[in-house]
Amino acid sequence: MNKSGIVIILLCFLAAAAVVLWERRKVRKTMEEIEGMLDIAMTGSFSEITFDESQLSALETKFAHYLSAAEASSRNMAQEKDKIKSLIADISHQTKTPIANLLLYSELLMEETLPASAKENVEALYKQSEKLRFLIDSLVKLSRLENGIISLSPQQASLQPLLESVVEQYAAKASGKGLSIYLYDTDISATFDFKWTAEALANIVDNAIKYTEHGTITISTVSYEMFTRIDISDTGSGIPENEQAKIFSRFYRSNAVQEQEGVGIGLYLARQIISGESGYIKVASVPGKGGTFSIFLPK
Repeated sequence: MNKSGIVIILLCFLAAAAVVLWERRKVRKTMEEIEGMLDIAMTGSFSEITFDESQLSALETKFAHYLSAAEASSRNMAQEKDKIKSLIADISHQTKTPIANLLLYSELLMEETLPASAKENVEALYKQSEKLRFLIDSLVKLSRLENGIISLSPQQASLQPLLESVVEQYAAKASGKGLSIYLYDTDISATFDFKWTAEALANIVDNAIKYTEHGTITISTVSYEMFTRIDISDTGSGIPENEQAKIFSRFYRSNAVQEQEGVGIGLYLARQIISGESGYIKVASVPGKGGTFSIFLPK
């Protein structure tokens, strides 16, 4: 090969190297530009006018449009959350006094000397007012959780004080039905939000009391490597297998227990709370032999 051929090959090689180098620089510049967009977007202050579209590549321009749309969506979601928060506060405030008055006047009427039929009506009015109060309170709590207005704050702590507080809260109600609640002492710890986990466990215990006519409700714990399990067992009517997946649905109530008190939201709220703590709930039950709700909380 003569010298001119070698020179041509070298020139071609240098040209190719220059193109590769230029492309690398272009890619690096694009990545730096995108990284800058992400940094600004993470602060929540991204705006397309910050960037000169005439100086951006097609990829950078599309990315800028995407981030701008995401920023607008985020602002809209924040505004909607504020509206929901205001609406929930209004509902809670506007219904609290009327329901309290219904309960108060019902109690006053029950203290009066009334005909048997009238007394039954007043008692029914009181029960329905109490049911309405519970429903409104539960819906407000649920809405606040689902919309992120209330955030859970799990911390590692011993389970014994939590379980004792739940047993103390429902001991009188259980005793009124001739039931007993037995708590096995434990030194096991888990990671949970005390207030809201107590709410979840209370809903499950309350549910067990409603559907248990005779026997005992027991609460025990089991420790695993990554989770702690809390078992709440009863000797009640049990849950058919085809309904066990449905009982955690909002407002679900079995046809077999429609006459019982309740609005079908307690177990749904319990699952929402436990899920928010990175835990989960399972149920095992045999009709006529009671059942066990197992709550798994992270260690």
